[in-house]
Amino acid sequence: MAEHAMLAGWKFSWPKGSPDEGRKLFVELECYKCHEVSGQSFPKVSEKEQGVGPELTQMAGLHPLEFYAESIINPNAFLDKEDQQRGYLGADGKSKMPNYNDILTVKQVSDLASYLSSLKEPK
Repeated sequence: MAEHAMLAGWKFSWPKGSPDEGRKLFVELECYKCHEVSGQSFPKVSEKEQGVGPELTQMAGLHPLEFYAESIINPNAFLDKEDQQRGYLGADGKSKMPNYNDILTVKQVSDLASYLSSLKEPK
């Protein structure tokens, strides 16, 4: 019987998606209500909804695609100690971001992650 072992050098690489499709999902899921993206045009947001989540302008190059995918799949994976003060966390200490795992496909998460990783400072 053959032994099973982790393959040397194995690493999961998140599949690249379509930033254009990701932007459409960002609008469809109303992510813009909680996350500001400077230089992008989205429907008007009430003051109550603004700033519930981190501002996302200039995400390009800050993190690998896998970081954005994990942040969508598990919004509690990387919580900053100042997130509570910023209003990003609920009373339970967890992210206020809704769980999308039952409604998003892997392709949709790839598209959203690709959109986030494409965001640059407006010109």
